[in-house]
Amino acid sequence: MSGYRDAFRRGRGRHRRRRRAPLKPVLALSVLVACSAYMAHAVDDDPTECGPQGMAGPNCRSMPLGNRADNPAGKAGGAEAVPHEGDGAGAAPRPHTAEQEGVYDRERCGNTSGRVLLTLDDWPYNDPQRSVRIGAQLQAQGVRAAFFLIGKFAAQYPQITATLRQQGHWVGNHSFSHQKLTALDEDVLTDEIRQGVGGNMLRPPYGAADEREREVAADMGFRICNWTIDTHDWEKTDGQPRSAEDIRAAVRDATPEEKHNGVVLGHLFSNFPDALPGIISDLRSQGYGICRNTGPVNDQMPYPLDC
Repeated sequence: MSGYRDAFRRGRGRHRRRRRAPLKPVLALSVLVACSAYMAHAVDDDPTECGPQGMAGPNCRSMPLGNRADNPAGKAGGAEAVPHEGDGAGAAPRPHTAEQEGVYDRERCGNTSGRVLLTLDDWPYNDPQRSVRIGAQLQAQGVRAAFFLIGKFAAQYPQITATLRQQGHWVGNHSFSHQKLTALDEDVLTDEIRQGVGGNMLRPPYGAADEREREVAADMGFRICNWTIDTHDWEKTDGQPRSAEDIRAAVRDATPEEKHNGVVLGHLFSNFPDALPGIISDLRSQGYGICRNTGPVNDQMPYPLDC
């Protein structure tokens, strides 16, 4: 600073003429100071993910732009905030789960979106076209679901699989004839998977798959996809199928842990399709997102699940 001060005043005499400072050095020094201040600020200029509405607080944490929760849908790192018991304004971010660290979670089908995936299994035995009507209703609500169809029936109606995918729904393998895979010898097991609906996701009948079944499926390019919420829609009481309201309540009353990155199991032959409008309404009113329908898909379900 002494050199800077001397540039403005030379000498101390009362009658000594004060000279003006040269213009170029002053401007250069001003620019240097301004740049230094900007650089100091820019070093810590990463966006910050905080509590509600981006309010700063002690629990805020710095995140790269690509990982912010408000990242547009379909981009890496995008996620939707959902409520959890005990959460409030400025709640601390939850730690990464094993799934987020790259370990495939078969109960969640690789879902890390924060949203809920609705799935429909088997086949509507008395009304095959029910599948595409359900698909159209979900599409109209902006919902993408996953249909796991029994192969021998899907082979008789190939247009149903094609239509569901055109509607924006994933279609996966539910084996060829719905046998319990863990009870089969390896040759039959291989045939049951190979002759099922093509793709890369396998929902084993009854959810039964051990290490052998997982390895055989993996050799054919399939991941196991189970569920976190079982609606038990297939159950009967006094010979009567479970009602749509009971099925709806099974999802509504599930825990936050089961809903966040969750997968709901229902069946095409039950009252589950009739319960879907209420299930969707309940989840949304509770603050949970549902996998979004953004148009036609192919036979591959993405991993991590992009919904």
